[in-house]
Amino acid sequence: MPKILVIDDEKAIRNTLKDVLEYENYTVDLAEDGPTGIELFRQNNYDAVLCDIKMAKMDGIEVLLQLTEESSDTPVIMISGHGNIDTAVDAIKKGAFDFLEKPLDLNRLLITIRNALDKATLLTQTRVLRKQVSKRYEIVGESEAIVMVKEMIERIAPTEARVLITGSNGTGKELVAHQIHEKSSRAKGPFVEVNCAAIPSELIESELFGHEKGSFTSAIKQRIGKFEQANGGTIFLDEIGDMSLAAQAKVLRALQENKITRVGSDKDISVDVRVIAATNKNIREEIDNNNFREDLYHRLSVILIHVPSLNERVEDIQLLANHFNSLICSEYGMSRKKLTSDAITELQKINWTGNIREFRNVLERLIILCKEEITGKDVIAFAHPVSGFKS
Repeated sequence: MPKILVIDDEKAIRNTLKDVLEYENYTVDLAEDGPTGIELFRQNNYDAVLCDIKMAKMDGIEVLLQLTEESSDTPVIMISGHGNIDTAVDAIKKGAFDFLEKPLDLNRLLITIRNALDKATLLTQTRVLRKQVSKRYEIVGESEAIVMVKEMIERIAPTEARVLITGSNGTGKELVAHQIHEKSSRAKGPFVEVNCAAIPSELIESELFGHEKGSFTSAIKQRIGKFEQANGGTIFLDEIGDMSLAAQAKVLRALQENKITRVGSDKDISVDVRVIAATNKNIREEIDNNNFREDLYHRLSVILIHVPSLNERVEDIQLLANHFNSLICSEYGMSRKKLTSDAITELQKINWTGNIREFRNVLERLIILCKEEITGKDVIAFAHPVSGFKS
């Protein structure tokens, strides 16, 4: 049952609001002045607050500022019998969810409270999802190589520096990109990922920069490109070593001028985007073979981060096994499996050519096929796709 705090120095209004809201199945607490309301707010978890503006001991706007400082997610609805447009605008600017004039229209009051509670629920759900996403992209490990990567992320994330991430397939380059974004000032902005290897060369320009209707045969409507979608946030160009030279030239211009042009248009569009790129290729060799522009490489590689292979950090396998054990069992709605010490030993002996991606798949297979305990024998039996049950 939602809990609402009413702060108003007029007893009749407090009691009327209490009767109306309790009839609508809300739990209501009353405060006769600002300081009392703030104290109640600190002691309880309220889903919404109704606060008068003109009060004797403490002005309602001061109360609003205190409440939003205590909890920016709790919606505060301001009410006043001396309201005007300027007062309403001032209240909204300072964090109020809405402004209602006295005498209160009860229908509007109830609709406003319902909308405020809906917003609060969405904020809570968003926070939970952010935590889940953050855990999904957590970088697990305490080896020297991975600690260096984590330290680098902490240093560069608050800056606007472009980053080029290198490493073999499956090492977790996308995790590094996500962590840089999440720890940056752009964290509330979009994170747009583009797999350059998965897009045909003839479509990459349209994908990155968008196109106008009729610009080519299948362009039946205008398309907003990934750079525009990432405006105010981060664009992650994964496997940029596979991008065509023509597209590289367009990306270079976007980095130099912070402007892009949609296919079929001559209008420049300004974009505010941080660029993070990744590749599993040796870019120096690609430059020597005329497959990659050296000037683009220098634009992208303000910061270079190399992600080590799993074979270079086998001491992290215990932590990774525990991490994926919890994550996968949670996804399947089952209890965590016990991993014996000989199971870890056998996992450390494997040549992980597919790195973390392969390791996760193997753990998932073991969790599905084994009972409550995963042993060294289970790892030997099931770690490879061609293996089967052994009696």
